[in-house]
Amino acid sequence: MSSLLGRSHSVRSKNGDADNHKSAPKHRFTLSSLRGIQQPELSKKLYKLIKSENHVVGAYEAAGRESQGVASQLSEWGESTEDESLSDISDKFAVLLSEIAEQEDAFAQNLEESRIVLKQIRNTESSVQPTRNHKAKIIDEIQKLKHKEPESTKLPGLEQELVRAEAQSLVAEAQLTNVTRQKFKEAYDLHTAAIIERAEKQILLAKHARELLGLLDDTPIVPGEDRIPYTQEVAARGILNEAETSLRGWSATHAAVPSSTNKLGANAMGEVVPPPVHDQARLDAVAQANVKNALNPAATSAETAQPPYPTSEVTENAALAS
Repeated sequence: MSSLLGRSHSVRSKNGDADNHKSAPKHRFTLSSLRGIQQPELSKKLYKLIKSENHVVGAYEAAGRESQGVASQLSEWGESTEDESLSDISDKFAVLLSEIAEQEDAFAQNLEESRIVLKQIRNTESSVQPTRNHKAKIIDEIQKLKHKEPESTKLPGLEQELVRAEAQSLVAEAQLTNVTRQKFKEAYDLHTAAIIERAEKQILLAKHARELLGLLDDTPIVPGEDRIPYTQEVAARGILNEAETSLRGWSATHAAVPSSTNKLGANAMGEVVPPPVHDQARLDAVAQANVKNALNPAATSAETAQPPYPTSEVTENAALAS
């Protein structure tokens, strides 16, 4: 077995982003590069990943087209040899190579589906960024005002506004967590299933291609000796038919990735059955506790250490504040 996995259990850079830039392939500057710069900070990394995936999709499509061209050239060359055996075998072999190339294109399409799912995470990240920015801005205003005018009458109003912003943040962050986890699983479920399908179909076709090679008599001859007449055309045609039947009969055998998508309620929230009493008030209580921690990070009282109700209920209660 390859020692590749034994070299490291992570491909993550240990020296910051500088090394990541060295290992990443370079692409020319385009309008989409400018859009990447303008992305919210929260979604920049995923935007870059999705953009890179687009290059991967294009590479597989190009590989499929090039392989199709190679298959055609192989067939034409075999015909030009004026060797009946080689002409027939190379032509049928090229048919299987062409079908193998088709799997590259199908794989690219499946990768594109996976990429589209990742965009849903990116869009959610982009929508959450303004909520984070708004909350951070209010905290900054409060801290500045406390430093300059500790007795300012604006402070209570800003703190109330911060509580409301924190309640909105609870909803947004819960949505982000739910969407990120579920769409990550969905995207890479599609991605890995596509890898398995491509691999299994290409293995199937390659095995039949090797059977074709076995039909070509490569016994050496001496000058002036005639080759034995080619009699394998029917057998070669049979191998192609078997390959077609096997390909049509292929079905996925890999186990499904477990998912709780069916438990996702409206607005990317967990289902609430039945909703507890006074949800909004309790959600506000969590928001107030979080605000207290944000404004007094050194506080270690029991009230700040323990939320008013279990964290698992935040997602359920947050749904009612959206």
